[in-house]
Amino acid sequence: MSGADALAGARMAVGTFTVWPVRVERVDRAVAGRAMCWAPVVGGLLGAVTGIVAVVGAWWWSDPLAALLAVGLGALLTRGLHLDGLADLADGLGSGRPAEGALEVMRRSDIGPFGVLTLVVTVGAQVLALAGLVEASPGPPSPVPWSRARPGGSR
Repeated sequence: MSGADALAGARMAVGTFTVWPVRVERVDRAVAGRAMCWAPVVGGLLGAVTGIVAVVGAWWWSDPLAALLAVGLGALLTRGLHLDGLADLADGLGSGRPAEGALEVMRRSDIGPFGVLTLVVTVGAQVLALAGLVEASPGPPSPVPWSRARPGGSR
C-alpha cells in the first residue's frame, strides 16, 4: 500500500460518508480497504463537529434545542446514511415476511411505519443523550452576555 492508496482511501471515505463532494479517481479493493481504515477518523471528526455545535448552541439556546440542532446537523453531514439504513432494517424486520420478502421491503425507497417509529425513537434518544452530556459538561465560559451559563463554565 502506498501513500497514494492512503490519500485515495481518505478521499473515498470523505466522499462516501459525508455530504462533501470529493472526486474519487480510483475505486478498487486497495482504495476501498483504505477508506474503511479512514472511516473512524471521518466519524470522529463528524462527532467533534456535532459536539462543538451542541456546546456552542447551548450558549444561546436550551440544552435540548442545542442537542436537537447538533443531531440534525450530524444527519445532514452524513446524508442520513445510517438513519436510512436503520429505517430500512426496521421496515424489513417489521414486515413479518420471510427473508426474501423482507429484503424486497428493505430495497424499496419509501419508508414504512416501522422505519418512522424507529427513527423517531432513535433520534429522540440521541437528542436526549446529547442534551444530558451538554448539561453535565462544564464547558468553556460563554462569551455571550445573555447566556444562561454561569461564570467559570458551570451551569
